[in-house]
Amino acid sequence: MKKVSSIALSALPMLPAIALAHGGDQPHTHGLADSVVQGLVHPFTGLDHLAAMLAVGVWSVLAFPRLEAAWRVPVAFVAMLVAGAVAGFAGLRVPGVEPMIAASVLALGLLVAVQSKMPWLPAAALAGGFAFFHGAAHGYELASDGGLAALGALAGMALGSAILHITGMGLGHGLMQRHRWLARLGGLGTALLGAFLLIRLA
Repeated sequence: MKKVSSIALSALPMLPAIALAHGGDQPHTHGLADSVVQGLVHPFTGLDHLAAMLAVGVWSVLAFPRLEAAWRVPVAFVAMLVAGAVAGFAGLRVPGVEPMIAASVLALGLLVAVQSKMPWLPAAALAGGFAFFHGAAHGYELASDGGLAALGALAGMALGSAILHITGMGLGHGLMQRHRWLARLGGLGTALLGAFLLIRLA
């Protein structure tokens, strides 16, 4: 876990630059490389997605201190995120995407705050279920790409999501396992964001 913490903490200074790379006033081309970059930065550009993916990483190490178990929840999230994105690319309209994304931010924040522990299979299923809706939302937004460009965007998005999970795992292991009040504070802040998003959608 020391290696995970080091990678995650070293990646933190890069996050503002990555987010700024998605500025809306810049023209986008549809080459493979551009699509990979577009997909890579996409998870960083929405506060709801950013908060949920970091929370998954933090919760995984709080709930499963052993690395071989902790990895299962983020892997399930990325796998189902890709499945949801494929559905979005294909034009499948999944009902309740925005409310489910907001609910996921609320639920994941509460799981971090109470440092909930559960068997890995239900934990992975819960995270994966939420991830499908996050992926569908990303798929709708990137559906204008086609062919190799769509595959590039999908690969970039999976990589960007994995970076956020690793960053969350590093934060969870490096800070929140040692200072549990930070987990409670961060989890409550995330849960409040989710509650605000749900109220705004009501």
